[in-house]
Amino acid sequence: MARRGQPAQDPDDLSVHELIDGPTEILSQDTLDTIRGPEASGHDLSLEQTHDLSASAAEATQDLAGGGAAGTNVRRRVELPRMPAAGALYRRALLGALPGPGGGRRSAGVPAVELAVGGIAVDRTHLADYDRVCGFRLTDRLPATFPHVMGFPLALRLMTAPEFPIPLTGVVHVGNRITVYRPVTADETLDFRAYAENLRPHDRGRQVDVVLVGSVDGEEVWRGVSTYLGREGERGGGGRRDQPGRPTTPAGSARWRVEPRVGTDYARVSGDHNPIHTSRLGARLFGFPRPIAHGMWSKARCLAALENRLPDAYTVEVAFKLPVPLPSTVSFGLLPEGGFALHDSRGRPHLAGLVR
Repeated sequence: MARRGQPAQDPDDLSVHELIDGPTEILSQDTLDTIRGPEASGHDLSLEQTHDLSASAAEATQDLAGGGAAGTNVRRRVELPRMPAAGALYRRALLGALPGPGGGRRSAGVPAVELAVGGIAVDRTHLADYDRVCGFRLTDRLPATFPHVMGFPLALRLMTAPEFPIPLTGVVHVGNRITVYRPVTADETLDFRAYAENLRPHDRGRQVDVVLVGSVDGEEVWRGVSTYLGREGERGGGGRRDQPGRPTTPAGSARWRVEPRVGTDYARVSGDHNPIHTSRLGARLFGFPRPIAHGMWSKARCLAALENRLPDAYTVEVAFKLPVPLPSTVSFGLLPEGGFALHDSRGRPHLAGLVR
């Protein structure tokens, strides 16, 4: 999310470094290290179930701060009876952004807690719908990005806790790393756990990693790490860094027209109903003249284009750069040694990634 109250800017006028500083060429190992810094599927999105967690879950998660100083490795495990409802969590985040008591930073460290929920089955209809929206083939094998969708409400529950160091309405998703340890199929049931780590300073605020882990019968089969930037104004004197020359734009191997319905379609299959992606009014409230595509849709669409090239086990990491306004036309290009990128019509990057 972008911070509310900033002046609206046309995404076509945003610089490459407007959302996140750093190189935009192929992600080398050094670059990766820099980026890292140090519905039956379990999604219950019905209106009847979006009020809050059950009483037992609410009681179990009321104290998320206990000892959550940056750098601590001790986390209290909290088992939830079911996957949280994303709708209620977004409403909580939006209400928390309104002026009044309770706003602003609530913690100097990450919550010393690990949220967990077990027995999340794959809804094959949901999987097929997701595959269509993102461009994957219709198969029983889960795309690398699908467990992220399955477990996203658990991570969202963690990020909307009062003790989370960055308000959800002030974060920008700047990077995502997924590791697939082996193929996962639709007939398997997953257990998820989520926790936050590696809170660190950034020139534009603070960054934090939210880790989501998927396991089958006690075996870790999937891991996702999402890096979020909480923008807190300029640091280091407030000036913009001298920017290096723009890297060579890879030749586009495909051009995609990204229609406005991508925002609402992906929200429906992912449970991520952030209005910045689905509503012109919602986008304007957060500084954009029109909705922008979900970053995880962009990553999924790139992986769909690479589907025939992916091994059974791999890591794919991306850095999100310029937002993809809806509608727009983007170019997908391959880079050496497993790299790929998504660019706009002027050659500026929306996303830079690497498969290894």
